[in-house]
Order: sequence, then structure tokens, then C-alpha cells
Amino acid sequence: MLAQKFIEDIGYITMSFFSSTVRYLVFLFQCFKRIFSLRVNISQVIQHMEAVGVRSFWIIIMAAIMIGAVFGLQFGNIFHLFGAESMVGAAASFAIAKELAPVIGAFLVTGQAGSAMAAEISTMRVNDQIDALKVTAVDPISYLIVPRIIASMLVMPLLSGCFLLAGVLASYLVSILIYDVDVGIFINNIKWITYPEHVVEGLQKAVFFGAVFSSVGCYHGFYALGGAKGVGESTTKAVVISLVIILISDFFISYWQMSEFL
Repeated sequence: MLAQKFIEDIGYITMSFFSSTVRYLVFLFQCFKRIFSLRVNISQVIQHMEAVGVRSFWIIIMAAIMIGAVFGLQFGNIFHLFGAESMVGAAASFAIAKELAPVIGAFLVTGQAGSAMAAEISTMRVNDQIDALKVTAVDPISYLIVPRIIASMLVMPLLSGCFLLAGVLASYLVSILIYDVDVGIFINNIKWITYPEHVVEGLQKAVFFGAVFSSVGCYHGFYALGGAKGVGESTTKAVVISLVIILISDFFISYWQMSEFL
């Protein structure tokens, strides 16, 4: 009996996973079909760019300063053993540009904006407001979902760039004040290790991660069920699944970007 129950549970989980994945892909196809057909409300896009970008800006800056300062301390401590403290800037800028700025930035914005998207749309769903839009001949995907996805994809590389600048500046101050690194050598080593292509690769990741957390948040909100409890469940699922997808996709994107230079 236990073996049969275990097999049934595995089968149920597997079928639920595949059905949810297929439904999400269909939902994503419908969203991008409307994007490419230019069925977009520009005023809605600008409004959601403010909601995603401006409200997340100071969180991004604070996190970048702390991470850059910690990297400056840790890298400085390691490089000090080899008398290479001047490499702090190069290591910090490379790591922040390619990985930390897009990934940590996406994590923070997912918690801030992605959860809000899921909560707002799921509340509209359980209150039958989405059905009301359909009755008034308004396409809910074009009106609610598409502007949020476009806004997230436009804002995330800007936030990632701000993260990069603040993080490198923080590591610069730590290197100068604590390890007495020469300013000119610090900057030259950054140019030696971190190329514009690396920055562009990080920004490309940020665009993709913006599409991930916004589409996942909107998807779980759009198909929410069960009243107030369903709103909480859909918001939690949206955040957790977004973070998991971002981590997994980051590995494959990094490997693909690296393979271009092999």
C-alpha cells in the first residue's frame, strides 16, 4: 500500500508539474503574441515602469553598496596575501557586472515588484474584476499583463546598471580607504579585466530575468483561486518559482555566454 501511495503521489506531482508548465508556456505565448502585434498601452507601460523601477531604486542602491563594500573587504583580504590589493576593483567589477548585478537585482525586484504583481492580479481575479474586463470587451492580457512584462524588461537593465555603478564605487572606497590602493591602478585593472562585452552580457541577463519574474508573477495571479487564501498562495508561489527559475536559467545563460569565447 505504501509503495502504491508513493507511486500515485509521484505521478500526481509529475502531471501537475507538466500541466502547469504547459499552461504557463501557452500564457507566455499569448503575452508575447500581443507584444509583437503592438497591442500595447504605452501609458500603462510607463506607469508600471515607475512602479517597478522607482520603487525598487533605493533598495537596489543600498544592496549594491553593501555587496560592493563586502566584496572589497573580502577580495582585499585575499589579495593582500599575495600583495595584489590593486586587483580588488577588477575582481569586484567583473563579478558584479556579470553575475551579482543582474541576479541579486532580479531577486530584490522580484520580492518588491513581482510579489506586488501577483497580489494585485490575483486580487482582481478572486474579486471577478478580470471577468468584468472581458464583459466590457477589454482584453485582460493586453491591459493587465503585457504592460507589466514590457515595463519589467525595460527597467531591469537600468536597475542592473545602477547596481553595477554603486557596487564598484563601494569597492573602490573600501580599497582606497582600507587597503591604500592607488586610484589609477585600481581603474586600469578594471579596464584590463572587465570589458564592455561583460557589462552587456549582464544587462542581457537582466532583461531576461525581468521577463521571468513579471510573467511568472502575472501568471500565478491570473489563475489564482480560493479568495484571500488564494491570493497569498499565488503570491508565494510566484516569488519562489521566479527565484528558482532565475537561478537555474542564470547557469545556462552563463554557460552559453562563456561557450562563445571558448
